[in-house]
Amino acid sequence: MNRNLWLLTLCQGLYLTNNIGFAAINGLVGLSMAPRGWMATLPIMCYVVGSALATGMVTRIQQRLGRRGSFQIGLAVALASTLLCALAAFLHSFWLLCAATMVAGYYNANAQLYRFAAAEVVAPRWREKAVSLVMAGGLIGAVAGPNLAKYTRDALPVPFAGVYLALAVVALAGMALMRFIVFPTAPAHQAQQTEARPLAVIVRQPAFITAVMACALGYGVMNLLMAATPLAMQVCGMPFEDAALVIEWHVIGMFAPGFFTGHLIRRFGTLAIMSVGVLLNLACIAVALSGIELRQFVIALFLLGVGWNFLFTGGTMLALTAFTLEEKDRAQGALNFSVFAVQALSSFSSGALVTTQGWRLLNFGSLVPVGLTGLGLLWLAVRRWRGAANSKVER
Repeated sequence: MNRNLWLLTLCQGLYLTNNIGFAAINGLVGLSMAPRGWMATLPIMCYVVGSALATGMVTRIQQRLGRRGSFQIGLAVALASTLLCALAAFLHSFWLLCAATMVAGYYNANAQLYRFAAAEVVAPRWREKAVSLVMAGGLIGAVAGPNLAKYTRDALPVPFAGVYLALAVVALAGMALMRFIVFPTAPAHQAQQTEARPLAVIVRQPAFITAVMACALGYGVMNLLMAATPLAMQVCGMPFEDAALVIEWHVIGMFAPGFFTGHLIRRFGTLAIMSVGVLLNLACIAVALSGIELRQFVIALFLLGVGWNFLFTGGTMLALTAFTLEEKDRAQGALNFSVFAVQALSSFSSGALVTTQGWRLLNFGSLVPVGLTGLGLLWLAVRRWRGAANSKVER
């Protein structure tokens, strides 16, 4: 554990403050501006679509400028996009809000690489704990994001404009911290020792396929339910303060396990912890279907957060076994593109489903991606078991 890792953890917290602040308000701001109610979560979808479209650009810039230069550009985009969102709120322009959140997607795609960078600033034997600790930095966002939204939503005459301006200050703080992080560079002789494989070869590996399923579908389910929750609670007559509380506990569930998820993975194995994540997602859906009181929203979203953490951290560690240092930029870009593509679909679907079909059917629909994730883990476990059995027979 070193200074670079701790600073990167703080940057992760500021990134999640921005991300969760967007999640807490963009659906409600969209609902107040959208021409049709089912379009309420379109700004959230634009945020994720922008992330997906930016992955290729982020990869190229990172290859050219390195980690820190690329991350600083992402933070500059975060600053510009939050100011654009504030302008959209003042002008009451739904389409400007959508455009601004799409631009903000670049920062999301860029900051998603913080967890991979964490594995590079520590010795190889600490990779699991480093990735897990940086994920735990999201606790800053868990507390700061919803509370920032709650206390600044009426700071200006235009509702929620103050939130976007506060998030611009958060981006400036991230830029200041990033200046002090030193990222290692691979020695030239190491880069020449191993020839990078084509991306098509990397993505066909069973470990990489399973990692993509866990990260993308796990994120998709989380995003589907989280984006819909403030809208569902508003339909149920609950105040914004209750929605902010639910989002806060959800994000605590997402990132508090980061202090021990790495230890659990080292002790019990990646697939075992990811399987627990699937079970926690099922428990979340069961609680959500049991009623629409505040306690059910809080418990369900908290379980959803912990389940996401186990799947996403485990999926990240599983992906790291499928590519070399020379292959990391393209492989990480492919993984993140898959995550954002599923997120885009779930973001739009959440608003359309919760406003037309209701909270109950939305949760039943979540069983499909959760089941597919479980099947993917089972498939990889069986392949590994058969491979181990064949090795014993040959010996």
